[in-house]
Amino acid sequence: MTPQTLTLDAGRQAYRETGEGPAIVLLHGISSGAASWAPLAAHLGGYRLLAWDAPGYGDSQPLAAAEPTAADYTVRLEAWLDALGIERCVLVGHSLGAMMASAFAARRPERLAGVVLADPALGYRDADDAKRDSVYRSRWTMLVEQGHEAYAAARAPRLLRDGADDADVARVREGMQRLHVKGFAQACWMLANDALEGYLPEGLPVPATVLCGDEDAITTPEASRALAERLGLPYRGLPRAGHASYIDAPEAFGAAVAAFAGPLLAPSTRN
Repeated sequence: MTPQTLTLDAGRQAYRETGEGPAIVLLHGISSGAASWAPLAAHLGGYRLLAWDAPGYGDSQPLAAAEPTAADYTVRLEAWLDALGIERCVLVGHSLGAMMASAFAARRPERLAGVVLADPALGYRDADDAKRDSVYRSRWTMLVEQGHEAYAAARAPRLLRDGADDADVARVREGMQRLHVKGFAQACWMLANDALEGYLPEGLPVPATVLCGDEDAITTPEASRALAERLGLPYRGLPRAGHASYIDAPEAFGAAVAAFAGPLLAPSTRN
């Protein structure tokens, strides 16, 4: 996937792109970045794949708000899609990216053919004050106190299945080593103080599905399956995959996305 940068009114927006065809837009999670989607590209041929570096990640300008919600990220997302000329796409949100995808679907359903919620982070908005504060502070303060290398070495294996390939662990670790404290802290605030389902009081307004790695120890299969049931969505488990299911099992993840997106992306949506 080729690294690129656009200049929007809000500043730089970095992303990676590959392929031609209907657009599938990929939103990474809290400890990752656009580069993490590269292994998936070989398993989603026939599509224009676009993976952003969320605001405050990679070379993307952080959001102006110190304490953003998922809705704040969707403003940048829409500006980026506008700049790329993408009128309609399938949006794939992984982990915290699933919350952003849900917020965007609520805000601009006409821009979406469908949404994939992969290993979705539900958010802690409804938890007590102590829990929210712990979720917010523990992650980014640990990054500052331990340093990027030690933080990544400790956290990376947790995102993958037991016995994950060394190359996959290295990919996750390298992504964590590139985290920016400001952008990471903003995302931690969103995780601690926002809620995916808060954007969907009547369910998703577009076709959607939920995916989850069968060995996800962070956003567990049980929690993801329960979310799918509450929202009335199909659920698909991915064998031999942890939280970063698209890295652990790119072939199975790609097949699941293609099976969902194929019927939804008509030739008229090609950009």
